[in-house]
Amino acid sequence: MENKKLWAKDSSNLKYLEIIEKFTVGNDKDFDVLLAQYDILGTKAHCKMLTKIGFLTEKENDSIQKELDEMNVLAKQNQLLINSGVEDIHSQIEFNLTEKLGDAGKKIHTGRSRNDQVLLAIKLFLAAEIKSIAKLSKSLFERLMILSETHKSVLMPGYTHFQIGMPSSFGLWFSAFAESLSEDLEVLAAALSVVQKNPLGSGAGFGSSFPLDRDFTTKELNLEKMNVNSVYAQMTRGKSEKITAMAMSTLASTLGKLAYDICMFSNQNYGFIGFPTELTTGSSIMPHKKNPDVFELIRAKSARIQSLPNELTLLTNNLPSGYHRDFQLTKKIIFPGIQELKDCLEIFEFMLQHIEVKNDILKDEKYDYLFSVEKINELVMNGASFREAYREVGNAIENGTYHYRNDDLKHTHIGSIGNLCLEEITRNFEEVFRKFN
Repeated sequence: MENKKLWAKDSSNLKYLEIIEKFTVGNDKDFDVLLAQYDILGTKAHCKMLTKIGFLTEKENDSIQKELDEMNVLAKQNQLLINSGVEDIHSQIEFNLTEKLGDAGKKIHTGRSRNDQVLLAIKLFLAAEIKSIAKLSKSLFERLMILSETHKSVLMPGYTHFQIGMPSSFGLWFSAFAESLSEDLEVLAAALSVVQKNPLGSGAGFGSSFPLDRDFTTKELNLEKMNVNSVYAQMTRGKSEKITAMAMSTLASTLGKLAYDICMFSNQNYGFIGFPTELTTGSSIMPHKKNPDVFELIRAKSARIQSLPNELTLLTNNLPSGYHRDFQLTKKIIFPGIQELKDCLEIFEFMLQHIEVKNDILKDEKYDYLFSVEKINELVMNGASFREAYREVGNAIENGTYHYRNDDLKHTHIGSIGNLCLEEITRNFEEVFRKFN
């Protein structure tokens, strides 16, 4: 069968078409392959609906469903390839059906525009990837909670302004980032709620004169809601990607901050944590080096992911309503970003399986002043006012007479060294995670 553009007229100049395609398509086909299984899901639902309203026979639909199922096997393996001369994966699927089934394949686009077809595929893709990100975040959360419980009694310095502040603990440090992941998933769940709305049936943005059953396709796709207004449905192109990127950015911020801490705390001047030699990299000239390259790259990748919402904003903001080819470029921005975020989550959890926590960090005399607030609090509990106690301890530090340590701190309030409330943090996380099931 001739691979002619679905939209091409008989009078089209093929040479001109090739020139235009080279510029307008570019490497978009590489990203299209990732959408294949989701386009198939949308097409299966659409064809079942067309059968319900009488535009396909039961026999035609059965044949279409069978062929789509066979294509989906390849699609799930990213092996459903686009032939030379075919514009995109969506056209390829239609070409394949027409080649196998003849006229039945030519009917599948009835009541559908490329606009709502692609938009649906992207939304289904984003929803699946968001759920995958949530699952990987859960694995990292669980690792952090294990580490928090294991090292809950190991004290470490806490810092403000990069200056020694007050005593902290590895239990407090690890669980802080675990709780941060919990709130990050709240934002990710909100993004999922946005993208899981059915745009199919909105056509090119203005609906259709065919009696489409949009409720049917919504249920068939296991989506709870639809984008009701046809014009607005098309306005979600770009918006869905940007909202997803915003959620990804929030999560990436947590990863970047933890990676920064690990790079810093593994430095010999801190010496709080370490990793096996084989999980670090060496130097071409300095044989003693154990560089935290994995975490430096996580930090860098996380920074790039945090830039995605801004890039998508610049791409989509200065456009009127309706579809514009500008939106094609959103795939080039967010698709690689999704993979990078998943890679970061996966390697982070793997690395933390092998983290080595140092004990007795606070024995070093440079941490003596770390307990100054504890001394103030002790004086207050013995009857002094806070300001009197603060002045007394401050003067002792200045004149060199301060001597106080307490390596066995027993804080009691919620969220403190002695009362981490790990069970509550876990409950909160599990409550959020259920939104992805």
